[in-house]
Amino acid sequence: MNRGMRKVVIVTRHTRLQELIFKYNTKEQVRFYIEHMGADFADYEDEDIKYQNAVAQVYNTVQNFARVQVVDRGFIPNMVFGKEDVVLCVGQDGLVANVMKYLDGQPLIGINPDQARYDGVLLPFGAGDMNMVLPEVLEGRNKVREVTMADAQTNDGQHMLAVNDLFIGCRTHSSARYELKINQEKEVQSSSGIIISTGLGSTGWYRSIMEQVSRIARQFGNTDIPYKAVSWEEDKLIYSVREPFPSRTTQTNLVFGHICPKDNFQIISQMPNHGVIFSDGMEEDAIRFPSGTAVRIHIADKKGQLVV
Repeated sequence: MNRGMRKVVIVTRHTRLQELIFKYNTKEQVRFYIEHMGADFADYEDEDIKYQNAVAQVYNTVQNFARVQVVDRGFIPNMVFGKEDVVLCVGQDGLVANVMKYLDGQPLIGINPDQARYDGVLLPFGAGDMNMVLPEVLEGRNKVREVTMADAQTNDGQHMLAVNDLFIGCRTHSSARYELKINQEKEVQSSSGIIISTGLGSTGWYRSIMEQVSRIARQFGNTDIPYKAVSWEEDKLIYSVREPFPSRTTQTNLVFGHICPKDNFQIISQMPNHGVIFSDGMEEDAIRFPSGTAVRIHIADKKGQLVV
């Protein structure tokens, strides 16, 4: 193995303590604020110490095998990854999802910095596993699980991928107005927005939606609505319309279903202001969706490559 020919990109995130220090300037001021609010400052401090230790351990291990670049997740949208790069995310599940959509076939390793704190569905490894895992990845001997992504493309040239889910609707709590088209069917809707979930995302926001539906059905004497996740690799998306409102001009027939490879799924905005599309909970990275803008949602051509 030629150490100089490979690069490993370690993606990090700010801890809660770091975010608060940016806001209040010093650690002592953060301590005063947290304790004044009745919270446990030691928990914030413990999380930060364990996270920094995990990043340091990963860095020290990686530099024995390859060149290393450490990047904060805020710079990832503008990051140019090499085809031979290996990417390591040290953080929570959301960090893996937010990074994966910017990759193009590069293997992604999720590292759980605190297994007692985070469930880590997408974080199968600890910092101490890198001595074993990284050489396998660099030599191409590792196992990879493919992850299907959603793709949103507007008629004015905007484009967005989603690893977990897309949200299409209004930035504020106002009702979203739009026309929904699915193959030969269409209707005008007023709702709280539309969630498009991938197989990976079907264990997240989509599951919350199904849990609510099931509980409401139970209150009216009906049996629970069965929840069934879609596999990560399956070429299928799930759309769910949140709180659709029936009126003289809006309908509620097309509120739930699957988007398969051959389906034509489009949404045309009727929102003069505040219409947005964002993915994986990243509202600050939203694309504008004003009146007249049409977006087509389909299964992305590329898949994420998560090391397992």
